[in-house]
Amino acid sequence: MNLTQKILRAHLVEGKLEPGEEIAIKIDQTLTQDATGTMAYLELEAMGVPRVQTELSVSYVDHNTLQTDFRNADDHRYLQSVAAKYGIYFSKPGNGICHQLHLERFAVPGKTLLGSDSHTPTAGGIGSLAIGAGGLDVAAAMAGEPFYLKMPKVVKVYLTGKLRPFVSAKDVILELLRRVGVKGGVNKVFEYVGPGVKTLSVPERATITNMGTETGATTSIFPSDEVTKAFMEAQGRGEQWVPLEPDPDAEYDEVIEIDLSEVEPMVALPHSPGNVVPVKEVEGLKVDQVIVGSCTNSSLRDLKIVANLLKGRKVHPEVSMALSPGSRQVVLHLVETGEMKYIIQAGVRVLENACGPCIGMGQAPPTNGISVRTFNRNFLGRSGTKSAKVYLVSPETAVAAAVFGELRDPRELGDYPEFELPNKFIIDDSMILPPAENPDEVEIIRGPNIQPLPDFPPLPEKLEGEVLIKVGDNITTDHILPGGTKVLPLRSNIPEISKYTFSVIDPKFYKKAQEKGGGFIIGGDNYGQGSSREHAAIAPKYLGIKAVIVKSFARIHHANLINFGILPLLFANPEDYDKIDEGDVLELSTEGLEEGKVILHNKTKGVDIELTHQMSPREIEIIRKGGKLAYIREKFTKKGD
Repeated sequence: MNLTQKILRAHLVEGKLEPGEEIAIKIDQTLTQDATGTMAYLELEAMGVPRVQTELSVSYVDHNTLQTDFRNADDHRYLQSVAAKYGIYFSKPGNGICHQLHLERFAVPGKTLLGSDSHTPTAGGIGSLAIGAGGLDVAAAMAGEPFYLKMPKVVKVYLTGKLRPFVSAKDVILELLRRVGVKGGVNKVFEYVGPGVKTLSVPERATITNMGTETGATTSIFPSDEVTKAFMEAQGRGEQWVPLEPDPDAEYDEVIEIDLSEVEPMVALPHSPGNVVPVKEVEGLKVDQVIVGSCTNSSLRDLKIVANLLKGRKVHPEVSMALSPGSRQVVLHLVETGEMKYIIQAGVRVLENACGPCIGMGQAPPTNGISVRTFNRNFLGRSGTKSAKVYLVSPETAVAAAVFGELRDPRELGDYPEFELPNKFIIDDSMILPPAENPDEVEIIRGPNIQPLPDFPPLPEKLEGEVLIKVGDNITTDHILPGGTKVLPLRSNIPEISKYTFSVIDPKFYKKAQEKGGGFIIGGDNYGQGSSREHAAIAPKYLGIKAVIVKSFARIHHANLINFGILPLLFANPEDYDKIDEGDVLELSTEGLEEGKVILHNKTKGVDIELTHQMSPREIEIIRKGGKLAYIREKFTKKGD
């Protein structure tokens, strides 16, 4: 068996490990972050479970840390009180980014991890089977429910050679994205093996598994070997290490080979992580802003190379450079070694240990600005400036852009500096609060912005309405419901956040949905790619969206639509996409869902269109009941009886 199959087999609750089959697995650990966590814990409360049933659950605050008014701060108090009461560890604001922190302090080889953030696969760098999901699925896992998914194909990524100076793990995953694109990993796991694996540290592996999310993959994973053991021992967690690797004769569904010694500095051009070319093809592009950080590239390894490359240098006078470290541990090391001095002396703006600019929380580029970032996403408008263009690069390439004032091959910086990671990391878990010993004495604190979950009715037998919007391929959750300083504070208030639905594409969408009493969404391929934000399903549901009809869905968004009772349907013949326009009135019967076929009648054009779907019988039952919350409530009620 391959490594993925081994971990899945050890956690299998239902189903067969055959590609495309629905399986259910036991979840050992969960993580949430504050942008998705508030809703997840409101959902957990609604389930009526007194304590989490997982081995470990952690609530991190790293997204909504820019407190421009009371709302984010109120959410943080709510999250802390819920964590104390329900048996969840709580990482305070400023402690760091959830994925970096989980890798450092909690991730364990061979364990399953479910997170309400699409970049949860970061923990695959340590050998954990880590999967991103919507908040409701994570809440269900905390309540003891298994996690359901389609058994993915397992792709063997065979690594040979060793990275050359100024080429890093970010370039490896950009190379993979160049080959497979933003939907080449859908319903697949990328499993990294081969002699090249031994040359990569755990943080480098985590960079690769983190950004593997942008391929649409279910997750990515590395084996647990002596490199993993050394990292865990340095974190004071050596007793948690276990060796894990595929069998010598393991079989895979596909094979991709990458010679690390042939990888060169790469860059993802606007506005897609899959739009990748070598840096040398865009050399000379003038740069306005450079930012290093995010859950992809904020480890100690990454910031040490940034610090040492900046030593004795200055940021270009026409460039604004900022840095958001991944954790307090990273900062403490940079301070102790004196390397933080190089960063500050160079003229870098050091930000909070948080996601910050990556999620649109501050550091928006200037009008028509060129921003070079070590992040994982460069979707249109995600930076906070719709006219800006964002380029994704490695830390080495970011430094070169900051110093030269334009995109350049980082090898032009000269000699590659030598540095070592510590044999023992500085460990200070004082900002990770354990759950209360007396949970009955904990009062949950709710601010005025925290609104109860809306109730959604069961699926009717007939759906009728107008097409409110028709969109193309690769529509992201940022298009459906953006992030940023205006929207993120509203994550616990569905009526208010729904006003921003599709605002990036059609500012009149909310008004149309209100006037028409809801309707339909038509889309192309890979609809809903990007983040795990379930609000991109909850807000459209609140506005009366009855069904989303597309050529294909991204995995997490497809599950989120089902979880909140929006029918996710597919064109049986993709060319039928052209037979529907915005404003057309559609109707369909939901009686044929179990047979897998639905006939859509376009009343405006007088044509019938055959639709299909990818829902399992269990998912059809969920959607008929109006969503997963109603489904679980009924299930728990029956258990109680």
